[in-house]
Amino acid sequence: MDARDPLAGCRQWFALPPDVIYLDGNSLGALPATTPARVARVVEDWGRDLIGGWNRHDWIGWPRRVGDRVARLVGAQPGEVIVADSTSVNLFKLLAAALDLARGRRVILSEADNFPTDLHIAHGLRRLLADTVEVRTVEAAALPAALDGDVAVVMLTHVNYRTGAMHDMAALTAAAHVAGALALWALSHSAGAMPLALNEAGVDLAVGGGYKFLNGGPGAPAYLFVAERWRGRIQPALSGWMGHARPFDFATAYEPAAGIERLLVGTPPVLSLAALDAGVEMFDRVDLRLVRAKSIALGGLFRRLVEQECRGLGLRLVSPADPERCGSQVSYAHPDGYAIVQALIDRGVIGDFRAPDVLRFGFAPLYVRHVDVFDAVIALREILATRAYDAPRFRLRALVT
Repeated sequence: MDARDPLAGCRQWFALPPDVIYLDGNSLGALPATTPARVARVVEDWGRDLIGGWNRHDWIGWPRRVGDRVARLVGAQPGEVIVADSTSVNLFKLLAAALDLARGRRVILSEADNFPTDLHIAHGLRRLLADTVEVRTVEAAALPAALDGDVAVVMLTHVNYRTGAMHDMAALTAAAHVAGALALWALSHSAGAMPLALNEAGVDLAVGGGYKFLNGGPGAPAYLFVAERWRGRIQPALSGWMGHARPFDFATAYEPAAGIERLLVGTPPVLSLAALDAGVEMFDRVDLRLVRAKSIALGGLFRRLVEQECRGLGLRLVSPADPERCGSQVSYAHPDGYAIVQALIDRGVIGDFRAPDVLRFGFAPLYVRHVDVFDAVIALREILATRAYDAPRFRLRALVT
């Protein structure tokens, strides 16, 4: 399978440690081999050019330039995506904008099993608005029926962080529009692992992180998307100086920039943007259809091997059985999930754990091989069969799981 893999050569683009099977790229992507030199060059430019670097190297324009690169990955046009802040901050900005655009409606509709921070942000906005807004959550299957005339915006994560279950973005966006609501999608577990088509699906707003499949590094800046039809109508709730039409006029009255830059707030994080640019740049050489095909193949192989090798050992599949209905991860539940993941890491197989009992395995198609899947399942089988995870050291809960 690896010999036939059209993406096999992409693995050399990454600085992966030897003797490690990395199945956690859906949480933190691997280090692109070009990133250290890219960041070092920017540090050298800073040391040599000092403040002149903002003009000489166009640091001030990097949020838009890197955003245009991300736009290609998510099915957007240049000028519809900008890199800024964190996913949570961008979500706050776009939720506030959606409520303003949909005046007269007061409901933010979401899925009960959405990523917790998305719901926290929505409730924080509700409190800020003195409970004039309602955050309504329902099970995924009940979303279409919950779309009534009070819903201002539907806020959903395309790929569920815990199970990998994937929503039908086009269908739910269309349903939101029929009900007169906007559609806001979170793409952190999607972008870079599959083709996305925001404009084709009619999506209004979107956010995503840069540190998962985009390989931008720990805490990489996030991005946001605003469809061109809404861009000029958004009045930013976080109206920072970088979103001003003329930031270096230092005017006390706020006038938003004409383009996507109006969603900027503060000074661009140049070193982090350099790392993210290196991560996103490699996708210029990749067909995302091949990426998705390999993702499906890896996920399907993992499911088949776990069924074959680990049957009767206590694992329960919580991801969709059909890889085509799933993102680039496979998740299983087990009462001792945390300890099992720690025992796997001890053997050089890195996945992660999500409370209360989920073992999560991510398949970043640019560097995960089919043989990695096979070896990971053999290690999993041995740990389960011998109960190696019962060792006390594997039950010591770390801060980051």
